[in-house]
Amino acid sequence: MRGLLVAQWPLLAASALCGLVSVALVVAGPLLLGAATDLVVAGRLERLAPALGVTLAVYVVSGLFWTAQGRLTTLVVQRAALRLRQDVEAKLVRLPMAYVDGRPRGELLSRATDDIEAITLTLQQSVSQMVNSVLIVVGTLVMMVGISPLLALVAVVTVPVSVAVSAAVGRRARPHFTRQGRATGELGAHVEEMYTGHALVRAFGRQAESAAVFHRRNQELFEAGSRAQFVSGLIQPALMFVANLGYVVVAVAGGLRVASGALTIGEVQAFVQYARTFSGPLSNVGSLSALVQAGIASSERVAELLAVPEETPDPLHPVRPAARGHVAFHDVSFRHASGPPVIEHLSLEVRPGQRAAVVGPTGAGKTTLVNLLMRFHEVTGGRITLDGVDLTAMTRADLRSVVGMVPQDTWLFDGTIADNIAYGATRPTEEQVARAARLACVDRPLDTVIGEDGGGLSAGERQLIAIARAFLADPAVLVLDEATSSVDTRTEARVQSHETAQRGPHLFRDRPQALRDQRRRRGHLHDGP
Repeated sequence: MRGLLVAQWPLLAASALCGLVSVALVVAGPLLLGAATDLVVAGRLERLAPALGVTLAVYVVSGLFWTAQGRLTTLVVQRAALRLRQDVEAKLVRLPMAYVDGRPRGELLSRATDDIEAITLTLQQSVSQMVNSVLIVVGTLVMMVGISPLLALVAVVTVPVSVAVSAAVGRRARPHFTRQGRATGELGAHVEEMYTGHALVRAFGRQAESAAVFHRRNQELFEAGSRAQFVSGLIQPALMFVANLGYVVVAVAGGLRVASGALTIGEVQAFVQYARTFSGPLSNVGSLSALVQAGIASSERVAELLAVPEETPDPLHPVRPAARGHVAFHDVSFRHASGPPVIEHLSLEVRPGQRAAVVGPTGAGKTTLVNLLMRFHEVTGGRITLDGVDLTAMTRADLRSVVGMVPQDTWLFDGTIADNIAYGATRPTEEQVARAARLACVDRPLDTVIGEDGGGLSAGERQLIAIARAFLADPAVLVLDEATSSVDTRTEARVQSHETAQRGPHLFRDRPQALRDQRRRRGHLHDGP
């Protein structure tokens, strides 16, 4: 985040300049008021009105510069937040599938939304205040030394105490804010999971168990948040006590200096105002402590996400496949990072125009085979070629423009059926979308609005829309991973006949019943470990 802020140094410099001018004028205010007080004591009332007018003008101009600084700071922070969200979005699409599959979606969403919002709020509230606090402390200290070095020394004694209190409480509060961020992600993941599977939860009567899990995680968030706020909340009263103690000492010492004739009443009045202004930034640090600690905890979670190793980069000089559709697995093996082998020494060849079926029991590795072909996972042994070119020698975009896929779990977004089908191509025409829908036997009107994840549609209808999307992409290789498992056999036969009449590509299938009366190559995978 520091780099994102430094990249906007011109705006930061302008903001700092506005803050410097504003603080300089604010610091001059008590001195002017002290001079006005001395005029009253001396009985020179004819000069009082001009002195008060100058003081008022100083405070008005200071307010204008303060407003300008706030506007510039907001612009800097919001631009940094915009860039951070873009970086996180770019990171998410480069994360290995193994990382994404191994974590709850809600937890990742919490890092990409809630944590970034917490960072933005922290910067928005703290950046300008921190800068102004430093300027105010320096400016008032200079003015206090100019009035009375002895009283300035008395006022400065409170600074080390305030810093020590803030540092000690901050160290104790940070772990609690880290726990709070983690608990927020876990609660969000549970809510997202239960909302996605709400029908299943009700079907099996698991509402009570789901509510119990929610209550437990909600209680964990409550405890973490309460402890974080309680510990960080100790800073403010502690700093207020130290500041008031210093204020009393300065007032007493100043009175003694007036009695001895070393200072005038106006000078003591100005010094007391400076002492109060001097302690103000220290109190502001206390009030910002909870916000800053929450922002630090969130920044650590976002930094962890950005530091996750990405999938292997595309080659610098890629080879584009010929798009004929010749797929070959050469002694391919695969295993997850910390698990037993899923596929071992598999060799398979499917030539252009052939239709191949891969069948086997549950867990044998059929979907893994598809994921390896799409390069969602990387092989741990052997190699896969497309039209004689190793998959690692081409970019993922080129590979996936040639190989189309309809996965087991259909994904639909909020919009019309036509919008969801059109997702398979770049700027398709209405005629192309309608033709793909006919080939996939999508019977519903294309302007039908559907909810997220195909709300209001049956599982079979969602699969047909996903198939239409793949037809629209018109790939050289079309992979169906149980893509018609929820479609009746008659409709499935119509889809197959339409697809064959359209272009006759080869398919990977894993539904044995769909092989009936079809002449095609058939491969069998045995049980995985």
